[in-house]
Amino acid sequence: MNDDRDRKRREWWHRQKNRPAFKPSNHRRKAGHDYRSCCIYMITLVVIDRKPLLGTLRASDCNHSEPWVEFSTIGHEILKLWHKVPDYYPELKMLRLCIMPDHIHGILHVTQPLSCHLGNVINGFKKGCNDLTRESKGQMLWEAGYHDRILSGKGQLDAMFKYIADNPRRLWTKRNHPEFFTVHRDITMGKRQLSVAGNTFLLGYPLKVAVICSRSMSDEDIEKAIIKHLALAQRGYVLVSACISPGEKRIMRATFDAGFKQIILLENGFSAMWKPNGAQFDACASGQVLFVAPWQHHNEHKSITREQCLELNAISQDIATMITL
Repeated sequence: MNDDRDRKRREWWHRQKNRPAFKPSNHRRKAGHDYRSCCIYMITLVVIDRKPLLGTLRASDCNHSEPWVEFSTIGHEILKLWHKVPDYYPELKMLRLCIMPDHIHGILHVTQPLSCHLGNVINGFKKGCNDLTRESKGQMLWEAGYHDRILSGKGQLDAMFKYIADNPRRLWTKRNHPEFFTVHRDITMGKRQLSVAGNTFLLGYPLKVAVICSRSMSDEDIEKAIIKHLALAQRGYVLVSACISPGEKRIMRATFDAGFKQIILLENGFSAMWKPNGAQFDACASGQVLFVAPWQHHNEHKSITREQCLELNAISQDIATMITL
């Protein structure tokens, strides 16, 4: 039975190599990038309807210092299948796989040019996974398409290794602090409709100050502004900023690192599966920050306009003077 299944799977992967060019789904792909070329990618696949078919999140215990995922039978089989991909595509090196209850993150390295689009490889892997679920539960496993992130910048690979290794802990934190990770949409502030996530109590906090700096500020002036705003934060003020200019970014970074509360305005809105990254995640869980977005989420790579900068600064000032919604 297993030999027959492996034979059919090998035949499928062979057909994938010789299929016409892969047509991407509505998931974002980098325009102009050759998905056959040598590169490192992080791939994300999501289970249909986010069903937790791949495993169960567990608390830390005597054998695990952090929360962890106990794999289901399907999860174990997916791990095996992931490491079999180079049997069909020797050009690939599978660097890491993070299996969560309802999705996976995989990091792979294309060491030599592929004979087909990366999408054909991912489709072959998904087909093999679907075979597992059809045999056990009679259903398809993955949502259509896949997400990819190209890891070509300095330090990106190490950062992504740490990110996916920390996934179970972040999920455990979100489940135990849902109030700080829920996106509240259509919050009315004057004539504006805002979306917010994080410590919403900060909106009504009486002591707030907007951080708005000219791009022409000198380093000396920025350092003076940092000292000033640290003193305000120590006196109990919540800092509000869109973090656009170098001065705004440095002031907000200094006060953030010192552990003071902040309201951060975002040019891009909240996606369906939004969550903050890095240190902002833990700050969100502790109630240190509130994120505010006046516009809807978009997937476009575009620069912020002058009009948007002015609007974000105006919202920062309005929030700073607002006591209650």
